[in-house]
Amino acid sequence: MCGICGNVYDSINRGVDVELLRSMASVINHRGPDDEGIYVKNNVGLAHKRLSILDLSPAGHQPMSNEDGTIWIVFNGEIYNFLDLRDDLQKRGHTFRSRTDTETIIHLYEEKGVECVHDLRGMFAFAIWDENKKRLFCARDRAGKKPFVYAHTEDGLIFASELKALLKDPALKRNLNHTAIHNYLTYQYVPSPMSIFTSVKKLPPAHILIYERGDLKIKRYWNLSYQDKLQLSSVEEYGEQFRDLFEEAVKIRLRSDVPLGAFLSGGVDSSLVVAVMSRLMDQPVKTFSIGFEEEAYDEVAFARLIAEKYKTDHHEFIVKPDAVSILPQIVWHYNEPFADSSAIPTYYVSKMTRDFVTVALNGDGGDESFAGYERYLADKLADYYRRVPPFMREGIIRRIVDKLPHSTNRRNFFRRLKRFVKGISEPPERRYVRWICFFDNEMKGDLYTPSFKDLNREYDSVDLTVKWYERADAEQFLDRTLFVDVMSYLPEDLLVKVDIASMAHSLEARSPFLDHKVMEFAASLPPNLKLRGMETKFLLKHTLSDIVPQEILQRKKMGFGVPLDVWFRNDLKEMAYDVLLDQKSIERGYFRKEYVSKMLDEHVSKQYDHSYRIWALLFLELWHKMFVDVTLSPPVNDCG
Repeated sequence: MCGICGNVYDSINRGVDVELLRSMASVINHRGPDDEGIYVKNNVGLAHKRLSILDLSPAGHQPMSNEDGTIWIVFNGEIYNFLDLRDDLQKRGHTFRSRTDTETIIHLYEEKGVECVHDLRGMFAFAIWDENKKRLFCARDRAGKKPFVYAHTEDGLIFASELKALLKDPALKRNLNHTAIHNYLTYQYVPSPMSIFTSVKKLPPAHILIYERGDLKIKRYWNLSYQDKLQLSSVEEYGEQFRDLFEEAVKIRLRSDVPLGAFLSGGVDSSLVVAVMSRLMDQPVKTFSIGFEEEAYDEVAFARLIAEKYKTDHHEFIVKPDAVSILPQIVWHYNEPFADSSAIPTYYVSKMTRDFVTVALNGDGGDESFAGYERYLADKLADYYRRVPPFMREGIIRRIVDKLPHSTNRRNFFRRLKRFVKGISEPPERRYVRWICFFDNEMKGDLYTPSFKDLNREYDSVDLTVKWYERADAEQFLDRTLFVDVMSYLPEDLLVKVDIASMAHSLEARSPFLDHKVMEFAASLPPNLKLRGMETKFLLKHTLSDIVPQEILQRKKMGFGVPLDVWFRNDLKEMAYDVLLDQKSIERGYFRKEYVSKMLDEHVSKQYDHSYRIWALLFLELWHKMFVDVTLSPPVNDCG
């Protein structure tokens, strides 16, 4: 797990600025504090910051080359099947100087060229310079665990693990992408391939990038199909196949030359990971949980059930409202506007975990593959509801629901019922966005200034999701929705959140559910094995009843929520008013001061819960102050 960056200039006479390359690498030092290296030849420069996980010796140093120095690589990630690949490559005559997975990629590339990516099982972002072909070959893993950003400039191409590294190049144009802001307010993140700057792109998951003699090509190499369904005779057979496959996915992620443990939230997925780890390891699993003083958001009691059952070496940390003092660090590390507030507890649990281990397994990806979110259930209920005659839905039920009392509790039944009924009249794809979005189009119409509204008048953020639905290789709507989440919400939100938070503390996070073989197995399951009746994650719960306590299997999904509603009425209240209503914020020309003020007042007075919208606006403004105005300083220890 590391940080990578580099540049390739189109002219062979354009020499690489070594100091600039060092500066780019230095600013992502947190991703790899154990070692650093640079390769420069004429118009090509590669830099690497290493977090040592496998082969801690100098033999693992990067950039790494083949025997004759014609192929060079910088690599971030883990290839879990590298030992099998290594054995095959040795039989083909390749020799190895290290015990790293990095060297395996080099020799595999020698054998198969850019097609080598199909053989890699793991999480990765890498760049290979082929001196003979004068070609830069880059790739990103199937699920999108490891990040890769780049800019195609007038002089060539620059790339890095994080945006802040690219910003070290003074030649990079920094025009803000207003469409990105528009999308951010809908989804809470800036979706790939765009970034917050028009000049910078993100390489999407499961894509390769080839830059050869000034020509840039981007190509998808893997897709998830839900067409070919597995046909077995019983639920037990499906469950047995899953358990075998998942146990293997966990087992290969236990390969490490440094201490490892696991995040334990108390949910089904992380509990399963810990249960399997406990079976495979000959010592107690080190587990790490985060909690809150607010009972409605606290899951540590459920985490303890698993910790006690498997006698883990368990550690807990309670996040208090003063945790928001880390906001500058959060803004700095996430590089661009990112409004998933669970980044705060993820940041803290990563920090705590790193005090004990260097690698932590987690349960990311289980919900998106096996239908764990309640919104999947809502879609099913919507189909039933739409069978009600329109005059009853709109003329009677809607009127009754509109008169129900408003609640500031996001989990309140009446509040969720109102949201459900409000979106029910729309087509299913657009309805889905309404249920997950921060600001819908109506809210944006009230929030935006006339000038900012004009900039985005011809663009509807909802179309991004609709297009993913159209691309889905699936027949049933549940599978299509799972595909949408796997292709968007999972890599753009959840995996960004965990990668940035963990790497901020030089911690490697591994996700067995994101093994592509596990993901393909889940896609092959009939939908009724994922959502059966009113039960989400049916197959997992049915299969795991002997290793995961019923209290965990049967409880409602809580998620990794943060008590923002309380914080914005107390500890964060003054900060929210000061930052969002200050002159500089208003002068940006994005939002109407009157509407922002109204949102703040309504939230503080408990008329409405605007906490997540306020958080999105607050993060956006703090990002501007740090990355545009440069009036908010990054943390001293993290600024490189």
